[in-house]
Amino acid sequence: MQNVSAAVLNFSQAKKPRGDYLTAPFDPRFPNANQTRNCYQNYLDYHRCTKALAAKGKDTKLCDWYRKVYKSLCPISWVKNWDEQREEGTFPGKI
Repeated sequence: MQNVSAAVLNFSQAKKPRGDYLTAPFDPRFPNANQTRNCYQNYLDYHRCTKALAAKGKDTKLCDWYRKVYKSLCPISWVKNWDEQREEGTFPGKI
């Protein structure tokens, strides 16, 4: 029993580095279980961020947080569809 307690204690003390997560953190703008809007908003935010920073000649690495979030929330088929629409100039979102 003591070994189990020690293992639980060690596990609870182990913290992941900041930003290293398997799924997106809680976002108070999207409190409901349906995360469709959260997915879409982070996709837009990522591309807006990269566009704005690239225009200023700055490093777009700061935008990677949005990419990690939308990659963890959005179905791959949606992202592929949106990427194709952006390339064709038919994407409905305002980037």
